[in-house]
Amino acid sequence: MKRKKILFVCTGNTCRSPMAEALLRSKIKKNKIKFWDVASCGIHAEIGGKLSENSRLALQEIGLSLDKFMPRQLTQKRIAASTLVVCMTANQKLMLENCGNIVSIKDFFGVDVPDPFGMDLNAYRCARDVLSEVCDFLVKNYILPYQD
Repeated sequence: MKRKKILFVCTGNTCRSPMAEALLRSKIKKNKIKFWDVASCGIHAEIGGKLSENSRLALQEIGLSLDKFMPRQLTQKRIAASTLVVCMTANQKLMLENCGNIVSIKDFFGVDVPDPFGMDLNAYRCARDVLSEVCDFLVKNYILPYQD
């Protein structure tokens, strides 16, 4: 079976999309799902940057880590290699709408995932918890139906 990939996209690839990547990767492993990969990148990623400290802490609180994470820049090649591209906001989706199979979290849940960049740990926890629900939705509606 050909591998499939979900790509999460946010602005800088230091807060939301890396948390979504770690969460979905964990859920794929927990559910023993095969042939699915997950990655993240940013529309304006700072190459050489790092995961935000509060993202690291929010993930650590639930037993996840991205110790070797490095922000990645969004490219058309990454989009083309992905089965589904999930943007954190409707505006990000609009920027990419002619590039491939692009959706936004707002398409599923009716709201964007606000950028917690520069905010306190509670803002990151809120983003993490919303993203966990998004990942549960993706597993149930996009990944598990294609396991057979």
